[in-house]
Amino acid sequence: MAVPKLNPASTTNINVLPAGGTVTSVAATLPFGIYAASATFLSGAADQVAYTYKKLGGDVLDIELAEGNVYAAYEEAVLEYSYIVNLHQSKNALGSMLGAPTGSFDQDGQLVSSSVGPYGKEPQLAYPRYDYRITHRVSERNITDVGLGGTLPIYSASIARKAHQQDYDLQSIISASSATGTGSFANQVKNKRITIRKVYFKTPRAMWRFYGYYGGFSVVGNLRTYGQYADDSTFEIIPTWQNKLQAMAYEDALWTRISHYSYEIKNNRLRIFPTPDQTSPEKYWVDFSIDNQYAPWEEGAGQPGSGVEGINNMNTLPFQNLPYESINSIGKQWVRRFALALTKEILGQIRGKFAVIPIPGESVTLNASDLLNQAKAEQDLLREELKTTLDELTYAELAAKDSTLQDSAENILQAIPTGIFVG
Repeated sequence: MAVPKLNPASTTNINVLPAGGTVTSVAATLPFGIYAASATFLSGAADQVAYTYKKLGGDVLDIELAEGNVYAAYEEAVLEYSYIVNLHQSKNALGSMLGAPTGSFDQDGQLVSSSVGPYGKEPQLAYPRYDYRITHRVSERNITDVGLGGTLPIYSASIARKAHQQDYDLQSIISASSATGTGSFANQVKNKRITIRKVYFKTPRAMWRFYGYYGGFSVVGNLRTYGQYADDSTFEIIPTWQNKLQAMAYEDALWTRISHYSYEIKNNRLRIFPTPDQTSPEKYWVDFSIDNQYAPWEEGAGQPGSGVEGINNMNTLPFQNLPYESINSIGKQWVRRFALALTKEILGQIRGKFAVIPIPGESVTLNASDLLNQAKAEQDLLREELKTTLDELTYAELAAKDSTLQDSAENILQAIPTGIFVG
């Protein structure tokens, strides 16, 4: 029987990585194409082919990869670097950017230009201006509770005095008034509980303010000068905080000691002492807030610029992928190494499809498992290396290092004699 004569169409592997890449062929092979418009990225991806070819021994043994595999790995490496760096920057910037406007992103994670707002086109590259957003937001309610302002609305309501009636249900009275649809708190209370913050009544105060803090016993005073004085007074300079404390005490005296009335509140039920009669003030006033008037994420009256629709966590930071041109030599070398590790992983997956290739009289065992193990170890090592370095470069760490350097310099200078003047 005659042996058939074979005429193969090709005696070489059709998919063999060339010695170098082609800039013009990069963009068409990118999975995402995020950097397809960047000429420097296209050039860097083309150069990565030559780097991969040499590192994997392409000039000794064929590498079963196409150029597009290398380009895809290079794009993924840049995106991975961008992810880790942006994650690091979010640790630096999130606290100061909370509540600020965010943006809209496309399917690639790029900012939509019309939604950028007050930011520039690259907010992830900007140095944040610190304003302690978390502390300010937490303190807003504390400021309200101590009566120094805040963003929680405080309302006032009057209670008509009834002769010989000592107890008044403030919750029912204010809820009924709110339901009528009048006043600044119309339709706000409903079934919500109110918190009474102050009880007082109003009468002409001219005579009260003519006499001083101690009710007019042999002295005259006002809030523009220091305390009270008599003919034989001795004036002295006092700190401003003492004036402030005195003014606060003076106001407290108007509401308590001089008013001749007192009260207690239990479960929003007001009890007045002594029992009012026809000579008592006709109206009593209360300042109150409405519990849970607004959900924590809702805007409302008295809450200007609360920013509840802005940045609330890392997810809404207006950070897009780092522009390739902004990655310096340190970053680009990391990208090359990570892209090489990704290329090894791709090659390992390809060779793993045929663990053993039979040939006449022998067989060839491919190194798929070795490539996959190397690729995983190198990727993990590179990620950890970058994260560790960045953690050492957070703004808090830099400030701590500056402090340590300053302390060390001062310790050295203590032992060095200096002249009278250092110019």
